[in-house]
Amino acid sequence: MAEPSKAPQHPMTSAEQRVVELEAQLAAVIQERDSLRLAYRNLQAEIELLRRRLFVAKAERLDTQQLELEFADKLAALDALTRQLQPPGEPGGTGGRTPPSKERPARKPKGRRDLREADLPEERIEVTDPSLDGRAERFDWEESCRLMWRRAGFVRLVIARAKYRNVDDDTTAAAEAEAPAATSLRTAPLPLSILPRAMATPSLLAHILSEKFCDGLPFHRQEDRFLRLGVPIDRGSMSRWAEDLGATAGATVVAAMRTDALATAFCISTDATGVLVQTLAGAEQTRHRCHRGHFLVQIADADHVFFEYLAHETSAAIGELFRGFQGYVQADAKSVFDLLYRPPAERPPPDDGEPDLAERLEVGCWSHCRRKFWEAAITCKDAVAREALLRIKRIFDLDRSWKGKPPEAIKSLREQHLRPHTDAFFAFVEEHHARVKDQRGMLRSALGYAVRQKGPLTRFFDDGRLQLTNNGAERELRRVAVGRKAWLFVGSDDHAQAAGNLLSLVASARLHRLDPEAYLRDLFRVLPHWPRDRYLELAPKYWVATRARLDAAQLAAEFGPLVIPEPPPTSEQPPPR
Repeated sequence: MAEPSKAPQHPMTSAEQRVVELEAQLAAVIQERDSLRLAYRNLQAEIELLRRRLFVAKAERLDTQQLELEFADKLAALDALTRQLQPPGEPGGTGGRTPPSKERPARKPKGRRDLREADLPEERIEVTDPSLDGRAERFDWEESCRLMWRRAGFVRLVIARAKYRNVDDDTTAAAEAEAPAATSLRTAPLPLSILPRAMATPSLLAHILSEKFCDGLPFHRQEDRFLRLGVPIDRGSMSRWAEDLGATAGATVVAAMRTDALATAFCISTDATGVLVQTLAGAEQTRHRCHRGHFLVQIADADHVFFEYLAHETSAAIGELFRGFQGYVQADAKSVFDLLYRPPAERPPPDDGEPDLAERLEVGCWSHCRRKFWEAAITCKDAVAREALLRIKRIFDLDRSWKGKPPEAIKSLREQHLRPHTDAFFAFVEEHHARVKDQRGMLRSALGYAVRQKGPLTRFFDDGRLQLTNNGAERELRRVAVGRKAWLFVGSDDHAQAAGNLLSLVASARLHRLDPEAYLRDLFRVLPHWPRDRYLELAPKYWVATRARLDAAQLAAEFGPLVIPEPPPTSEQPPPR
C-alpha cells in the first residue's frame, strides 16, 4: 500500500518569522510583567506588615466575630464532622459540639478597697474640733484609711566584733612565749559572707539585682538614684557584684537546678533572643563595636526556668545544653533545633568524644503557625488565610475549655474533639498549598509551614501534659527584651553568662510565686553556710519548704551564725543530683 503523500513544506516567509519572534517576545514580556506584579504585591504586603507592627499594634489580633460570620457555613460543617464521632450527651465532652467563643467577662467593681487587710505599718492622725473640745464629750473615733508613701533609704549596719585579752588556750600560750607583748589580744572572726570584701549586705545586693533583672532598671539609673539618697554607689561596683554573684549562683544553685531538670523533666520549652555584648578592648585600648550573642530560655515543666548565654547560636551549642535530656522539646521550627530531634546515630560526634544517646521528640507551636496566617490575612486580605485563622481559633477554644482537667482526661478529650478539627485543618492547608506552592508570597509561606510541621503540630495528642503553644518561653524572653531597651548591652561574655544565671533565679522565683528580691536576699544569706551536696534545696521550687526549717531569727539577721537543718524526710527531699 502506497504511503500517503505528505503536504509540501513551504518555507516561512519573513513576515511569518517576524510574527513568531514577536509572539515569543510578547510571551516573555507578559511573563516578566506577571513576575514583577507578584513581586510588587509581595513588597506591598511586607510594607503593610511593617507599618502595622510599627504604628498600629504588635498584638496579632483579628475581628473573630467577623470571621465567624464570614465562614458560618464552614463552622457548621466542622461541627457536624465532630458530632459524627462523639454522640451527644456522652460524659467527659461537649456532646460533639464546639462551644461558642466566649469573651472574658468584665470584672465587677468592688468599690474602695479595705486597706486594713494589707500587711502595712500604720500611723495614726487624730483630728479634733477645737470648737467642740471642752463643750462636748468625746466618745469615739470615725476612722478611714488612706495610703501613704515613705521614701526608703539606706541603713548603716555596724558589725561589732568582740576583742579579747589574755586568752587562755594552748595556741595563745605558745605565741606569748615568743612575743608576749604582741599576742595578748584576739578579735572575733568576720562572719561568713557571700562577698566578703564588699560593703553591701545580702539585702542591698538582692535589691540591686532584682531592680535590674526583674524590673529592668539599669545600673546607671540606680547609681543616680543612690546619689540622690545620699550614699553614692558607682555602676562599676554594681557590675562587679552582679558578675561575682551570677558566677557563684551558676556554679551552685543553678547547676543543681539544671542537673535536676535534665534528669526529671517531661518537656522543655525553649526559645532564643539576641543581645548585644561589649567586646573587650585589646592592648591598644581601642574601642570595638558590640557583637551579637543570644540568650536561650528553657522552661523545664513547671519546675525551673533557665537563661543560658550562647556566644554563637549554633546547633552544636544548643545540643550541648540539652545533652542527656530525654523527653519532649517544644520550640519553633528554627533550623538550629533540628539536631536535637535526630536519631543518636545521625548526630555528629561532640568535641569531647562522648555521644549523646538521648532521644527527644519535637513539639510544635500553634502560635507560630497562626502568626504566619495572621500576617497573610492582614496584608494580603486572603480568604484562605482568614479561614485558616478561624480553624486555628476553634482548636484553641476547644483546648482551653478543658484547662484544669487531669492529663488523662485532656488526652481523651483531644482525641474525641480536636482530632477531627486538626485533620480537617491539615487537609485544608495541603489542598491550598498544592495550588500556590509555585507562587512566592506570605500565603505560600504560611501554608508551607503548616504542611512541613504537621508532625510536631499534632504531637500534643501524645500526652495531656503537652501544650499547644510555646508562649511560655516567649513570655520569659520578654524579661530580656524589655530590659535591654534600658541597659542596651552586657559588658562581656562572662558578664552575660552571669546575667543569665541571675535571670534564671528571678524567673524561677516568679514561676513559683516568690518575691524575687526576698528570695535573693535569703539565698545570699544562707549560701555561704550551705553544704555543697544540698544546693538543690535552695532552688525556688523547694525554697518554701527549706525556709520553714530554718531559724527565722537567724535568717532575718544580715550576718551571723546559721544553723543548717537536717535534710528533709525522704518523701519531701529533692531528687538526688
